[in-house]
Amino acid sequence: MSDIYITGHQNPDLDSVCSAYGYAVLKNLIDKENNYIPVRCGHLSNSTKSILQSLNFKIPPYKRDIYPKVEDVYLKSEVPLDAEAPLNDVAEIYEETNPSVMPVFKNGEFYGLLSVDDITSWVMNEISSKGNVEIIPAIKDIMSEQEPPVKVSDFFEEAKTKLSISKKRGLAVYDDNGFVGFVTRRCFLKAPKHNVILVDHNEQKQSIRGLEFANIVEIIDHHRLDAMKTSLPIFIDAEPLGSTCTIVYRLFIRNELRPDEVTARVLLAGVIGDTLILKSPTTTPEDVDAANALAKICGVDLQEFGLSMFARMEGLKTRDPEAAISSDFKKYTEAGVRIGIGQCEVTTLHDIDDYKEAYLKGLEIVKTKNGLDWAVLMITDVMKEHSVLLCTRHRANKHLEYANLEEGIYDMPGVMSRKKQLLPEIIHAVGI
Repeated sequence: MSDIYITGHQNPDLDSVCSAYGYAVLKNLIDKENNYIPVRCGHLSNSTKSILQSLNFKIPPYKRDIYPKVEDVYLKSEVPLDAEAPLNDVAEIYEETNPSVMPVFKNGEFYGLLSVDDITSWVMNEISSKGNVEIIPAIKDIMSEQEPPVKVSDFFEEAKTKLSISKKRGLAVYDDNGFVGFVTRRCFLKAPKHNVILVDHNEQKQSIRGLEFANIVEIIDHHRLDAMKTSLPIFIDAEPLGSTCTIVYRLFIRNELRPDEVTARVLLAGVIGDTLILKSPTTTPEDVDAANALAKICGVDLQEFGLSMFARMEGLKTRDPEAAISSDFKKYTEAGVRIGIGQCEVTTLHDIDDYKEAYLKGLEIVKTKNGLDWAVLMITDVMKEHSVLLCTRHRANKHLEYANLEEGIYDMPGVMSRKKQLLPEIIHAVGI
């Protein structure tokens, strides 16, 4: 059984996390030969975390990257050797498995690795000096000086290089609690590749670190396609819907399955979050149907559920501007311009004067840190269906078709969707 990770994008929002969870539930129901693990490749904002915690489910854990590592290839000791035991004990093991190294223990604690080179060296020295082997020593007495160990979290290529420049045939492997196994040169003949399913995104730059070293086996998304090339044909379900969770729900139905109450509640949160309680212009009839069906399964009133979700959102005035901007921030390149677009949902814009200057400064910091030419932040009042746009300095600002309230700030009544309303306008502005 292979592990297959299901991940949403960096700076995870509700749709990203909830669709990963929901799709893992579905895949584990229809495919018993693999183990599907939902993860997230970024940290949650306080608002997203609060909403997810209210759903009473196991939130997908954070996974920093999927680079191949020592933990993917190390070997475990099948026959522990006692350091005080005579070398005869090794003979039977060598006859059966012919290992290049074997872990040795003393009083239950890891003592070191015994190498075939240690044995060969001792035998040759005995023959050279005495003409034959007269006394069989304890295992510990013929072991050579040990090399520093590697860690399970060490990158595959780094550990491979470390062993390749060593004269040893193997290295001990440690985790935070101590010895767990060992690696030999055979462990590094071919780098392993993790299998990954992408949900709510398809672009490498928005995905988990190390994706270029993994196998993408599926993509479930509702954004424009700019995916990596794959070595084999894969399943892609990319639909112009308001939420990836809607697609996941429809895949349940396509497989003649019904989400359980918990999964239905999680998927509903994703739909409500991405469509802003079905008010966003990206909302489709399919999203409305899915939301109503999911609400019925988990026994909630759709509007009350949505309002209670957004009531948990943290106000921007009390948040760190840089963290808030980065919590839902996507990067694009259009006409040679590197652009970053963030979006924050609020329940009122009445207090924007209290924090606008701090957020304009925070936007400049985010732009610099990400190596961007232009960064903008869309602050959306989900109750009034009204947004305000904050922008860093850029020539394209003058081409925006929104009312300019003051330098770097634009009024956007009726604009709620980054993907369907703001992004086309941004692309148009940089192209002029």
